[in-house]
Amino acid sequence: MRVFTGSITKCSKEFGSAMKVLTKASGRSNAPVSADINQKRRISPKRLHYKRDNCYYKLMLPDDKLKELELLANKTRELIIEMLLEAGSGHSAGPLGMADIFTAFYFHILNHRPKEPDWNERDRLVLSNGHICPVRYASMALSGYFPVSELKTLRKINSRLQGHPHRTSLPGLETTSGPLGEGISQAIGMALAARLNGEKHRIYCLTSDGEHEEGNTWEAVMFAGKNKLNNLTVIVDRNNIQIDGFTENVMPLEPLKEKYEAFNWHVLECDGNNIREFVDKINEAKAIFEKPTVIIAHTIPGEGVDFMEKDFTWHGKPPNTEEAKKALNELRTLGGKIRSEHQ
Repeated sequence: MRVFTGSITKCSKEFGSAMKVLTKASGRSNAPVSADINQKRRISPKRLHYKRDNCYYKLMLPDDKLKELELLANKTRELIIEMLLEAGSGHSAGPLGMADIFTAFYFHILNHRPKEPDWNERDRLVLSNGHICPVRYASMALSGYFPVSELKTLRKINSRLQGHPHRTSLPGLETTSGPLGEGISQAIGMALAARLNGEKHRIYCLTSDGEHEEGNTWEAVMFAGKNKLNNLTVIVDRNNIQIDGFTENVMPLEPLKEKYEAFNWHVLECDGNNIREFVDKINEAKAIFEKPTVIIAHTIPGEGVDFMEKDFTWHGKPPNTEEAKKALNELRTLGGKIRSEHQ
C-alpha cells in the first residue's frame, strides 16, 4: 500500500494535486471518499485521504454527502426554533447562523463517538460563546448523544440542557461556558496538554466575534502563537452583531485578520454558511504545522429565517408562537421551494 506523505501546502488548488497523487497510487480514477466519521477501522489512503503524523484527513466532500449535511443543518434550525419556543427564553440569531458549521463538525469533521463521549482519542470541541448552545444541543441530539425529545427541556429546572453549557451535566461537553472570552484559553490548555502527552487528537474552539472585545481573548491568542500550537484551530463566528448593536459600532474589531497574523497565527476566511467551503478550510488548517490556525467564518445571524437575518435584536430573544410558526414554515418549505408535510 502506498501512502501519500508529501507536503500539503496552504491552498485548495494544491489539495487537488494531492488528490491526483492519491488517485494514481490507488490505481483508480474515481476513488470514493468515506462519509462515515464514526467508523472504528483505520481508513485506507486509497479512499482519497492523506496521512500526516499517523492521522488520516479527508480531502473532499462528495456532492451526496454535502446534500445530506445541508438537510441536516436545516433540520437543526427547525429544532432550534422549537427549543426556543418551548423554553420561552434564549438566543435565536447566533444558533441559526452557526447551524451549518455545527452540522459540518458533528457529521463530517470530528473524530468522535457519541456513545462513548469520554473516548480519549476524540477531537475536542470547545464552545466559548456558550449562549449559542441550542445549536450544539441540536447537533448532539441528532448525532446520537441523547434523545432528540430531550431538546424540549432546554432551560428547564433540573434539565441537562442549561441555557449555557454545564460540562458535568451533559456527557459530550468539554467545558462549562457562559462568561465570554474564556474559551480560547481553555482550548489552549487542552492543545498544550495533548502535545505534552504525545496525543494526536485535534482541538477546535468556536468563539464569537463580540468576545474579541475581551482582553483575555488576546492574552490567549498571544500564548498560542508563541507556543506554535498547531493542533489548535479557532473558528470565529464573524456575524457582526452583539446584544446591543453591530460590532463595528460598539467596539470595532477590524482589521481582525491582520491582528491574528501579528500574533503568529495562520488566518483563513470563509463563508460560514457554505458547508463545502468551511470543510475545505478545516482541511487546510490540518496541513499547517508551524502555528495555530484561525478561521474567520462570515455567517449571517438568523440564517434561514428571513425576518431574523442580520437583525441584532434577535441576538438574545426567542420567537413567540406566531413568529415560531412563520419561521418553521420557512425552514420546512426551504423558503417556499417545497411543500411542507405540516401544511
